[in-house]
Amino acid sequence: MISIIFPAYNEQDNLDALYQRLINAIASLDQESFEFIFVDDCSTDRTPSILKALRQKDSRVKVIRFARNCGGHAAIAAGLRYAQGDCAVALAADLQDPPEVIAKLLEVWHQGVKIVWAARSQRKGESLSVRSFSRVYYWLVNLLTDVKMPALGVDVFLVDRVVIEAFKQMPEKHTSIYMALAWLGFPQKTIEYVKEPRHQGRSNWSLAKKLKLMTDSLLAFSDVLVRYISIFGLLTAFAGFTYAGWIIFRYFVFGIPGQGWSSLIVAVFVLGGIQMMMLGVLGEYVWRTFDESRKRPRFVIEYTIGL
Repeated sequence: MISIIFPAYNEQDNLDALYQRLINAIASLDQESFEFIFVDDCSTDRTPSILKALRQKDSRVKVIRFARNCGGHAAIAAGLRYAQGDCAVALAADLQDPPEVIAKLLEVWHQGVKIVWAARSQRKGESLSVRSFSRVYYWLVNLLTDVKMPALGVDVFLVDRVVIEAFKQMPEKHTSIYMALAWLGFPQKTIEYVKEPRHQGRSNWSLAKKLKLMTDSLLAFSDVLVRYISIFGLLTAFAGFTYAGWIIFRYFVFGIPGQGWSSLIVAVFVLGGIQMMMLGVLGEYVWRTFDESRKRPRFVIEYTIGL
């Protein structure tokens, strides 16, 4: 069996079209059996009723409904927890990720690859700022962490059952599910696809959510920020001692006293800013450690259908 996972949040205008296109995409894969897991991230529109109607039409449709909005990564994690297939594929519910890519993913999976990424070779209908942010994000991830992701960026993946079982042993919440899967280290391969414009509606992927994902990704898989805080502090202290030595040298050798309130204020503000930045980085780590220690669930399920 193949599990197809769709995180969905306020996708009432896309679900019927998605279902029909999905059925057409897998029509040629008659040697495979499927289950379609829709994870409703506490939608406030008609998404729940549409999913129930699809379930009545097709028993392969299964639904997970969150009691509160937990985000797309939590929705994919829930889908993986409940998936019963020999492998699982994650796609967006807004038809930006074409269901036709499923056949290509399965072809590579049948070659023995445990994780198959679908990298975006082209992103239609998205602004330059969105594409630029994505490039910067994946550049920083590959530069500052030991987890290597496709430079073009990924939203679609296939994972084997052995990867799913390994992922279930990772309880942390503040992380990127894509990086968590890549970190597991199973054999991986990348194919390319064209990311299409949204079928209907507007994206809920705001700048604040993007910045949070970037912060979570870097803090969860890299110690570079903490490591270089000490180095940066030593360099700053060395510069300060060097400047103090130069002032003392000028006073005793040339008789030039230290002066200049402007330089003093600049030094205070620069050092104060550096200290606040360092405290902020440490605070991010401390908060994540505290939040994980409370062991609150990554998602809260209101109900399931067919699972």
